[in-house]
Amino acid sequence: MSEKRGKKVDLSRVDMDRMKEMTVADPGLIEFAHTVGSALVKPIDQGKTKGKAIAAMHDQTHRQFKQLYDQMQTLVNQARDLQQRVDISERIYLAQMSFEPVINYDYYLYERKDGTDLLSMVSPQEWGKKFPFNLYIAHVKLLSDHTWEVIESPGQDL
Repeated sequence: MSEKRGKKVDLSRVDMDRMKEMTVADPGLIEFAHTVGSALVKPIDQGKTKGKAIAAMHDQTHRQFKQLYDQMQTLVNQARDLQQRVDISERIYLAQMSFEPVINYDYYLYERKDGTDLLSMVSPQEWGKKFPFNLYIAHVKLLSDHTWEVIESPGQDL
């Protein structure tokens, strides 16, 4: 019947008793639906199934690669921030300080016109029009472990 689509089945040639025996004994071996409520049985197009499986596999691995890339990007950003923190901390400890910094207070690092650095309690906005420095380097806070948190550094995203 599946080979000759569109042609009528000659019921006189069908052994109805054998069909009944097959449906009761092992209905899974019949190539067609054997009752009115049975599921439609179609041969599987293996090329189509494999194609869908490969597409799904590529989609899933693409998602996993993207997740790994995002995690690596986060690590790169953390390493960049840590390196910036080290660089600015070294500049702070080499800079002139006319006071002893207090933990959890904000300070401002400037570069003087002669190239030396200065740590100040005065923000860039508080200097007004007479900004006496060559460059504003960073807004920092002294942490309890005596490292410096960079709050703002002009020209760099933090």
